[in-house]
Formats: sequence, C-alpha cells, structure tokens
Amino acid sequence: MTVFPERSFLPRRRPLPLALALTFAAVPAAWAQSEALPQGGTVLAPVIVSETKEQAAAPAATLGPQELAPLRAATADTASLLRRVPGVTLYGAGGASSLPAIHGLADERLRLQVDGMDLLSACPNHMNPALSYLDPSQVETIQVWTGVTPVSVGGDAIGGAIVVETPKPRFAAPGQGTLVTGDAGTYYRSNGDGFGVHAAATIAGEQVSVRYLGAYAKANNYDAGGNFKEFTATGRAGHTLDRDEVGSTSYELSNHLVGLALKSGAHLVDASVAVQNVADQLYPNQRMDMLDNDSTLFNLRYLGQFDWGSLDARAYHQSVDHFMDFGEDKRYWYGTASGGPTAPNGKPCSPIGSNCAAGMPMNTESRTTGAKLTASIALSERDVLRLGGEYQHYTLDDWWPPSGAGMWPGTFWNIKNGERDRAGLFGEWETKLNERWMALAGVRYEHVTTDADPVQGYADTNGMGMMMNYQKRDAAAFNARDRKRTDDNLDFTALTRYTLDEMREFELGFARKVRSPSLYERYPWSTWTMAAVMNNFVGDGNGYIGNPDLEPEKAYTLSATIDWHAADRRWGLRFTPYLTYVDDYIDALQWDAAKNAPATTLKSNQFVVLRYENQSARLYGFDLSGKAPLARTSLGAFGFEGMLSYTKGENRDTDDGLYNIVPWRATLTLTHQLAGWSNAIDWELVSPKDDVSDARNEIETPGYGLVHLRASRDWKDLRLDVGVENLFDKLYYLPTGGAYVGQGTTMSINAVPWGIAVPGMGRSIYAAINVKF
Repeated sequence: MTVFPERSFLPRRRPLPLALALTFAAVPAAWAQSEALPQGGTVLAPVIVSETKEQAAAPAATLGPQELAPLRAATADTASLLRRVPGVTLYGAGGASSLPAIHGLADERLRLQVDGMDLLSACPNHMNPALSYLDPSQVETIQVWTGVTPVSVGGDAIGGAIVVETPKPRFAAPGQGTLVTGDAGTYYRSNGDGFGVHAAATIAGEQVSVRYLGAYAKANNYDAGGNFKEFTATGRAGHTLDRDEVGSTSYELSNHLVGLALKSGAHLVDASVAVQNVADQLYPNQRMDMLDNDSTLFNLRYLGQFDWGSLDARAYHQSVDHFMDFGEDKRYWYGTASGGPTAPNGKPCSPIGSNCAAGMPMNTESRTTGAKLTASIALSERDVLRLGGEYQHYTLDDWWPPSGAGMWPGTFWNIKNGERDRAGLFGEWETKLNERWMALAGVRYEHVTTDADPVQGYADTNGMGMMMNYQKRDAAAFNARDRKRTDDNLDFTALTRYTLDEMREFELGFARKVRSPSLYERYPWSTWTMAAVMNNFVGDGNGYIGNPDLEPEKAYTLSATIDWHAADRRWGLRFTPYLTYVDDYIDALQWDAAKNAPATTLKSNQFVVLRYENQSARLYGFDLSGKAPLARTSLGAFGFEGMLSYTKGENRDTDDGLYNIVPWRATLTLTHQLAGWSNAIDWELVSPKDDVSDARNEIETPGYGLVHLRASRDWKDLRLDVGVENLFDKLYYLPTGGAYVGQGTTMSINAVPWGIAVPGMGRSIYAAINVKF
C-alpha cells in the first residue's frame, strides 16, 4: 500500500488567524483510520491512497523507532541521528544543532521539515536550525530523500529533503476505557559529562488524546584525543583551557511539547504547542555564542480521506527570541580601557563608553506563519494525482545594542524588518504503468518576495567613527537602493522505477530545483570587518557581506539507483551515482572594503571578509551501501553492514573547490546478536580533505579512522544501551567542523590563530536506559 508524502496549502498572506481561517474553512468531513498498538492503544495510521505496494518517489532512507533507538542513546543533537545515512554529512555547530548536508548541499539548500513545518534559522550564525527544535527522544520517524526529490516533498531547496515526525497521537481501543502509557529515560556521556533526561506520556480515550513530550540536556566542554593547540588563554583573566579541551562546546537546553488530538468517527484534528529554552549553547567555530533562545511553536493539523482520495491541512506559527554574546570561553571586555586588542585577556573596565565595551550583545527576533493544503486523488487503481500548495510569511529583526568602544553609542541594525514570503502550488502524477514499471512526474511553482527596511550603524546618531569602518557609507548605499526582490521559481521532477524481479530494482530520475536567497544572504550590509565576522553560518571563521542582487539558485540533478537484494531483504546492495549542475550558485568572493569591490589580490592563510556572489557549480559522486548475514553459530548471529560515499564539488567559474566537501567517507560495521543483546563494532573511515575552497582559505584536514563499540538489550518494558565512541582516543579533525575560534579575542578577525580545524571528541563512554509504562 502506498503512503503519500504529507503536504498542504494557503493561498494568501497574513499571519496566523487568517492562515487558520483560510486553511480550515475549506476542510470538509473526511475519515481517519486507526491501527492497534502492542500496548493496547491505537494510533492514526498513515493515509492510504492506493493498493500498490511501493511508491515511485520513496525516500532513500527511513529511520523508524528501531533504527533510531541506538543512535539517540547519548546525544542531544537531532541532526546526528542522520550520521549513518548514505550521502549525509554534518556541518559542525553547537552540541545540539549540527547542520545536515546531502551530497555537498547543506542547511537551507535542503528541505527540512519538522511535523510538516518549514522552520527557518533566526540567527546570523544559524545557531537555531530546524532540527534543533526537537530533542532526539522526541523523534519517531525520519525520512530522507538524497537523490531526486518529488515536488510534493521539495520546494525552495536545491538539495534533498529531510522529513522528521514526532510520535502520532494514540487513542484507546474500543471498549478499553482510558489508555495511560508513556516512557522515561536518561543517559550519561563521560566526555564532557553530558547527560540528559526525557519523558513522554499519553492519556487517551477513544476520541480524545492528550500527550506530553519533554527533555532536558546539559554538557560541559569535551576533550579531543590529544593536544591540538599551543595556547590556553581564553581572553578572561583567571580562566584557561587545557590544550586538549575544545572550548565553547558546552550546552544546556530543554524542550517540551503538549498535544491534544480529537478523533470522531472519520475525522482527526491534532493541535500541539512546543516550547524550547536554550539556557546557553556555545560554538567552537563561531565568534559568538547563544546565551538564550526561546521558541514557542503552535501546530494545527487536520487529516482525513474521501472515497476519491485524501486531504491533509496544516497551519503553524513560531515565535523566536534569540540572544548572543561572548560565552565563558571567549573574551568579554574590549576597548582601550580593557587593555586594547592585543592584550591576551580583557580586564573589566568602566564606565561603558568609547573606551570600554562590555561584550557585544546581539538580538534576533523572528515570526514564522505558514499553512499547507494537499489533496491526494486516486484517479484509478494505478494512478494517483497530488495537488497542493503552501504559504509562509517570515519576519526578522536583527539588532545589536550599544555596548561601548567601537560599538557605541547607537544601535546597529543588521537586518531591520526583514520579510520573506513564499507562496507555492504543485501538481504531481504517480502511475504504475504495469507490474514492473512505475513513474512519477511533477511541476511546482513558487513566488518568493524578500525585503528589508533602511538600517543604521552604531554611530549614526552622531557620526562618530563612521569613516573609519565605512558604516556611514555602507548604510547610505544600502538605504538608497531598492531592496525588494521578487522571484518566480519553477521546479519539475521526472522519475521512473523498473522492478526486474523481487531481487532487482532500477531507478532513474531528473529534477530541476530552485531556491531563493535567504534574508541573511541578501541583506547584511556592512563591509566593516567586525560586523562581517558576525554574519557567518558556515563556521569557517570568516566574515560575510550580503548581496541584495543575488539571483535564485537553479540546480539540475540526474540520479540513478541500482538496488539488488534478497527477496526477504536479509541482504542487499544499493548503488546511487548522481550529478548536479547549479546555475547562480551562491558562493563568495574576497572583498576589498576600502574600494567596496572584489579584492584584486587574494589573502591567504588568514581569516578574510567575503561577499556572496552568484557563480556556477558542479557536484557529483556516489553512495554505496549494503548488508549481509555472515554466520549463525552457538556464539550468536554475525552480520556485516557497510557504507561508502564519495562527493566532489567544484566552482565552475573559478575552478575552486566548494566549501565543506568530504571526498571519501566509509563505515564498516560487524554486528552480533546473542541472547537478546544486539552488539556492533563500527570502523569509521574518512579521507583527507585537501581539495578546499581557496577563496575562503578553508583549512585542510587529514584523514582518520575511528573504532566505536556499542551494545543494547531490549526487554518488554526496558531498554539498555552502552558503548564507547573513539575507542582508542584518537586525535582527529572534523572535515566539516569548520575553523576553531572557540576561545580568545574572537571579535577581532585575526586575533585568534588561523589554521586550526575543530577537532572531534576523544574517547567517550556512554550508557542510556529507557523505561516504558
């Protein structure tokens, strides 16, 4: 039976009340289907739209509760649950906010959805990406499209898609009475003293279900597998870090969700409120740290089905209040009264003014309102037509209050009243041509507008210091120009699958995908070095300037898959080559602030300031994965799992390498099962990264091999996970971890040493326990 991707639509603006009214006024009566759970409850089943066994546009990977359980044993980072998916890598960030990349395309180049919602980062460093708003314990399923993405799943992205779902509402079985169920767990990780707790509970009848999900996580800085730096100073007198301690890697955060679902006959309405508070999350590859992040998220969904097909409607709203400043491992006091920029430690000073600065507070406030509507129409037993659309209204304010010294006396507006509106429509036809051939074709249109208000620098109130750092010149030029941009984007996808027999399948697809630039790519305006280095969401230590004239990125992807497997899927081999050309790829050029033009002489072996520019790119590679049983003996059942990925990324205009591309990556796993225990030895292999982005002075990293051990045991109401990561305590550097700027005088662009990549975690022993009730 075919499970269709869940999508929705709203035709016009404005925020939440109108979005709710327009979306749900059109929702008629429909039906919702239930299925029994092992504990006697029921959960809304996926909507069934045909009797075919497979979907032409099925995801490349689906992680359910069984696959996710060992992955989330000792982490607060939801994106890390994807670390074993072929083709997926992770950009390093905070301890709970990695950024996923698929085939070299990362972050907002991917379609990331959480419970059907498109959540946008509200930070010039992208410290609060979409997946950071969920604790790993709150995830029930993850679907990943790594190749050609259907238009019903894609949109405003040129890479793959990642769809994350929290647990669906559960209801009591007929005659059961009141259902009370849930679970609770905790974990501990030795490196960094990381620990977390989580709980979930449901109280439900046959028609009403109330659920709660909650989690808390905290960790200190972690240690690398050896000394990776020659300095210990942090910029704060009396506070030093050992040479193997990775500064600014601590975090503390909590996530809570409360949901209410109503089911009457054939109808389901599900409403939820999710609240997150990040007390602090420090960043080893950013010059600032997140010292507070508050998010409130409302999500309302209707799900049902007619005789002719199914209907899915959703409206959501998120408010985010985000605050950054220098964390405990970075210098806080600046200005001549604090010792000047060359002092190893800034000393406290007063009064706050032109000679004394107390940190550098940065505030961001965003509001996101969206709505979706999707109809999936069963034209026949073989044909399904999906029609839908969506709307999103996003507003952003990013301002930096005065704190003294060069950041004085007014407020610096990085982006003022920024807006990004999306409205999209799509149509997609899926057909089973015969018993062997399936095909899918779809078209998607999106209308995207962006805009921002006039801005000012710190000193616009009296003109002090303007000529020194170009704030007055840059603000005047930005304010004088037309800043509104309108993009009309067209996507299309064509895909076919041929099933030779029950053991062999072949898939071929082509797609054109378009993404409009983000507010942080178009509107940061200042060429001043200090302001530019605060606008960086790739973690390379450089500074970035926005470009209002950026065109949308247009990607053309050709992907194929050969899937050879046993009839019962006990063994299998899957090979996926791909090729992507990107027109108007948003890369960056080194910038000469004095001339306000591209630099004629490139600087090397140091951090630099760059401006976003449209260029052209090519990415290609392959993913190879497989598994096989090896032996079944008195000592247990042994098996093998493996994954090999290769990616190459090139700037076709400059012949430069694209940023953060891992060329070769492999994982080899020996599995073992005995007496209810599931055990594994993982051997993780990564090649040297030496084909780097010269424009960014990207740091090369050596190759490495790591060994990890893990074991788990499931009883009826209890699960235990134990393991050791980086068994031999090896010192290695994360190829996509960025530049280490986790301690010291980070406000000054080259006051921290260039050339140190962020190292990975040394040996860490962990244990996790989860109890069901």
